[in-house]
Order: sequence, then C-alpha cells, then structure tokens
Amino acid sequence: MSKKIMLVDDAAFMRMTIKNCLTKAGYTDIVEAADGQLAVTTYQNEKPDMVIMDITMPNMDGIQALQAIKTFDADAKVVMCSAMGQESMVIEAIRLGAKDFIVKPFKPDRILQTVDKIIGQP
Repeated sequence: MSKKIMLVDDAAFMRMTIKNCLTKAGYTDIVEAADGQLAVTTYQNEKPDMVIMDITMPNMDGIQALQAIKTFDADAKVVMCSAMGQESMVIEAIRLGAKDFIVKPFKPDRILQTVDKIIGQP
C-alpha cells in the first residue's frame, strides 16, 4: 500500500516542485491544499500518512492548521516548510507537534530524507 502525502502551500509552483521531487522518488499518492483551511478539511477527508505544510498562507496559516489537525489526530505527522527560518516559528511548530522543519529554499534530498525518516520508503 502506498503512502499518502499531503502538500500544503499557497504557491502552486512550490507544491508542484515538491510533488515532482516525491514522484521521482516513488511516492505517487499525493494530495494538495492551497491554504490552511483547505488543509484541515482535506486532512479529515484524505487521512494522509504525512503532511508537508508551509507556514505563511492566507485564510489560516500553517501553525493554526497544525493545531487544528492535531486536535482531531494527535498522531498526525506534519513537517513544516517555510522561507522564514525564524527560530521562534521553528520552536512553536515543534512545540505544537510538528515532526520536523524544512527551510526554503530546500534541496530535493532534504525533502526525501525527511519523508523517508518519518514514513519510510514508498
């Protein structure tokens, strides 16, 4: 059974970049959301094995979406991804249950190492 990964970013280009990286590595079950509100709804409907989520988004940011997802699934595996490598954001995300934090711009290897570490090979 393949692992389902949800990508959450308001930038379609960023979702496409990560999706291409994951697809080349063999992860083919990928769902997407363009903001935090959609992420929460999509998570409930799709129940992905892992989420890679931007922090800065319209409607609901990644920190708020992380909190909402964790309220109904305490075991959710969420990795935050943001250009703002600010220490306070990283600490807050980890404190709220994020499994890791990836700073943009990132190398595809960094994404794959994190995914493999959290949910295993495709």
